[in-house]
Amino acid sequence: MASVQQLSTKHVLGIKYLTAADVELVLDTAREFKEVINRPIKKVPSLRDITIANLFFENSTRTRISFELAEKRLSADTVNFSASSSSVKKGESLLDTVNNILAMKVDMVVMRHPAPGAHHFLAGKIDASIVNAGDGTHEHPTQALLDAYSMRDALGGELRGKKVCIFGDITHSRVALSNIFCLQRLGAHVRVCGPPTLIPKHVGSLGVEVSYDVQESLHWCDVANVLRIQLERQDTKYIPSLREYNRYFGITKERIARLDKPIVIMHPGPINRGVEIDTEVADSEHSIILQQVENGVAVRMSVLYLLAARRNEV
Repeated sequence: MASVQQLSTKHVLGIKYLTAADVELVLDTAREFKEVINRPIKKVPSLRDITIANLFFENSTRTRISFELAEKRLSADTVNFSASSSSVKKGESLLDTVNNILAMKVDMVVMRHPAPGAHHFLAGKIDASIVNAGDGTHEHPTQALLDAYSMRDALGGELRGKKVCIFGDITHSRVALSNIFCLQRLGAHVRVCGPPTLIPKHVGSLGVEVSYDVQESLHWCDVANVLRIQLERQDTKYIPSLREYNRYFGITKERIARLDKPIVIMHPGPINRGVEIDTEVADSEHSIILQQVENGVAVRMSVLYLLAARRNEV
């Protein structure tokens, strides 16, 4: 690729710590990699001298596979780590685990961890570049970047002035917070909508609108980004039942049929069909859910490539 502009940071710990210029750079670079992964030969030698460790302390399918594929497309050497089959089960600390892996001369760490702030802790302790693949209910920056890329692609241009509503379990979602920060960097208007029990009281202080009216919010928005109910993170009962949730807050085919304009439908996955979104909506012509998955590889290639380029310049 041509000469590379630099990110302002050596890590991607969260959208909160990226500038608007950083976000634009990642998205613009991802557009070039999208062309690469649609060629007959999908591999480039950009990271052939880089070793990346994928450390997943929580279960993951889409994010992990997406990062692994992005690394292979860039010709990086990879080491895959799963906490369920590691010395973590024997009581080894996070720092000891990472230092043992770094002793094998790893340049970059992609990590998912249940503790918010785990990536910040490591960033102050190790020299390798760190990519946050999700930390607790805090942030999931590469998901927000691929969502923004997908929205721009679907809407045919910039997001400035566009209206995006994030529906669902805002309280327990790291995707929601990263999306809010990312969309604001790009000049979009952001709203959250869901049951009062699943929307944090402080979220309005982030500069977003808050609504509890699903139909009105669907009429308002250009893009509906639908989040699942994260039962595994809930320590108490926030809704009466999943059936009740679908009835009052689900993105149903009946609600979509009432709209007087087309809107873009998104979901980061995994989907609970018939709960937060109906099958007919998830599979409709206005849904870009599968495009999000494809775009995720290009965006993660972009992030890894730009971080490696910055390391080489330092």
